[in-house]
Amino acid sequence: MKLVSMRDSKSRAARREGSSPSSGTKQGYFRQLAISDDLFLLAYIVGLAIGDGNLSNPNGGATRLRISCDTKYPNLIKNIREALQRLLPKNKVSIVKKRGNCVDVYCYSNHWEKILPWKAFGGSKYIQNVRVPQWIKDSNDYSKECMRGLMQTDGCVYYDRGYPMINFTTIIPDLASDVQEMIRRLGFTSKMGTVMEVHSTYRIRIARNVEKFIELINLVKD
Repeated sequence: MKLVSMRDSKSRAARREGSSPSSGTKQGYFRQLAISDDLFLLAYIVGLAIGDGNLSNPNGGATRLRISCDTKYPNLIKNIREALQRLLPKNKVSIVKKRGNCVDVYCYSNHWEKILPWKAFGGSKYIQNVRVPQWIKDSNDYSKECMRGLMQTDGCVYYDRGYPMINFTTIIPDLASDVQEMIRRLGFTSKMGTVMEVHSTYRIRIARNVEKFIELINLVKD
């Protein structure tokens, strides 16, 4: 499976028809921040960040967004880096190799806490009860992009008796509800189970029309 790149500008322009009523206001806000006003790109990055992202401010300066990724997904690493660079074209996006089979794609910016749904000093995403922003949930088009980022990080595609299945896993209960809501609004069904560990782990599974769902959100991870 090949990693699907971000769609071209023409398809984006076409999909902006019917987007949420607040899109124009939000785009203007992001222009004021001197970052890309491509809300499809931002929705994708929000999904990636909620999944495997971390906010920190080790030196009291600009906030750092760090998105971790397994080295067995080189195209995904490349895609994450390019997406961050397109969102913040004036900022440096770097990759650092960690122990084992992990790399961090990271970027410093004063804007992260304005555009992502949690804070660097507020504790873990679990403690801050991180959820999908309402402006994304209000639009199926933005939900597709965010869902792709979520699934590329905290989701997986596997086969059960020859049939494709999708699992999404989180320990944040409200995030699990948001993901189920977006799946339903996109026209699909899912089931959620829980596993008791340190925290309750919520596992959302899509077992029907999986290939259509994969195609709809352009879900590829390699």
